[in-house]
Amino acid sequence: MKIYDVTAPIFEGMPVYKNKEEKQPKITTVTNAHVTESRISLDVHTGTHVDAPLHMMNDGETIETIGIEKLVRPCKVFDLTHVEEKITKKDIESLPIENGDFVLFKTKNSFDEQFNFEFIYVAEDAAAYLAEKEIAGVGIDALGIERAQPGHPTHQTLMKNGVIIIEGLRLKDVEANTYFMVAAPLKLVGTDAAPARILLLDELNG
Repeated sequence: MKIYDVTAPIFEGMPVYKNKEEKQPKITTVTNAHVTESRISLDVHTGTHVDAPLHMMNDGETIETIGIEKLVRPCKVFDLTHVEEKITKKDIESLPIENGDFVLFKTKNSFDEQFNFEFIYVAEDAAAYLAEKEIAGVGIDALGIERAQPGHPTHQTLMKNGVIIIEGLRLKDVEANTYFMVAAPLKLVGTDAAPARILLLDELNG
């Protein structure tokens, strides 16, 4: 069985949203004789992470309300590396997306080594289409599922319809296929997101 780790590594100087210094993780290490201990200061939207509705809805639920069984399950990876600027309804309406699916979109973002201010995102009409299909969740290989959309309609549409959002995936080495996903956000309580370790298991192809 092939295991793909599609998680972005966390380190000081890593790509963060809009290169904002305040979003950089801070790691301090102290060594006393033979004992070394490190402390980390981390934005909950660092690297690969799961959003909770509270992120974009003042009365939204927090990260611990997302049951782990909703994140450890089959998923479908779709190759959209041909898409420019944004993923629209037209780009995905011919894909075999079905009720209850968890879909992951592989785009040109997966090949960026630094933050790209022109990252590929999910447009409002695509979000509405996914909500209409009643999917369980959607993931993308950008640190944001949308950009420069007043009112954040992509987040709002998905979250109001119970669609889980994963951002910051690294799908460069993953082909379009069906996988078993193990997405494990940190077990935080009361927050609007949590960093996650995400693995895709290719159970069928060895």
